[in-house]
Amino acid sequence: MKTLIIDDSPDALAVAKARLAKENLDIVCAAGGQEGLATARRERPDLILLDLDMPDMSGFDVCRALKADAALCMIPVIFLTGSGSTADKVKGLDLGAVDYVTKPFDAVELKARVRAALRTKHLQDLLAKYAQVDPLTELWNRRALEERLRQEWARLQRYGGALALLMADLDHFKAVNDTYGHPAGDQVLRDTAAILVSQCRESDLPARYGGEEFVVVLPTHCAQDAAALAERCRRKIETARVQASGAEIHVTASFGVADSIGLSTPEDLIRAADEALYLAKSDGRNCVRPASAPVPAAS
Repeated sequence: MKTLIIDDSPDALAVAKARLAKENLDIVCAAGGQEGLATARRERPDLILLDLDMPDMSGFDVCRALKADAALCMIPVIFLTGSGSTADKVKGLDLGAVDYVTKPFDAVELKARVRAALRTKHLQDLLAKYAQVDPLTELWNRRALEERLRQEWARLQRYGGALALLMADLDHFKAVNDTYGHPAGDQVLRDTAAILVSQCRESDLPARYGGEEFVVVLPTHCAQDAAALAERCRRKIETARVQASGAEIHVTASFGVADSIGLSTPEDLIRAADEALYLAKSDGRNCVRPASAPVPAAS
């Protein structure tokens, strides 16, 4: 795990690195508060060891800036200080630090406190991850989808480009559950999720939207690109045979695709893909349909 040490003293940096040398950490150093903040934003460490007394920016101010940054606020901070002041410790803990280590460092104590902070961070990361993952398919869940879509829309507004969305629904899925049982239906959902993942780029976000519906967010794609991906997925699903409950189960899926061109919000994009999916269902299922062009707003 990556640990950032922020301290204006070269000797203190060297000592801290030496004390932690056998802890199997990726250690990054910064020689001041401003440099430390920039390094934290760039490196996204798992833990920050932060000197309290620095000339350009105090450790309190650095900690305050870290906790005010949504991308950095969950990184645990351990203050490094030569002061035993209770008031300083209380102030630091109130700002969001998780611990204090007093200089000169006791090697055993420093390593123990670092290990404890990293264990907590690891558990915190697991909880955050599982809060965004669908437990059945191990795809991202709807909450994660909506957050990623907001992020991509903000990027789109700032830099331009395109953003597409694919929405899929398994055809007649209720019949699978009714005929073969819910465990078999669960296996169909897992296999379908695996097919979607196998066809996606690393930058794409496949998610379970709910029930037997899936969504894939496609950064930098237009509707034509999304339709090509949807068609590949459709064929894979159509030809797959799911082995479950002693039977070979065959399913198909319908797809709707849309892109951001002419739309105003991420909700508009979801709505357009959903309407396209409805068209695919109306056209007999097991097909891909693009969204109709948006109607220009009246001037």
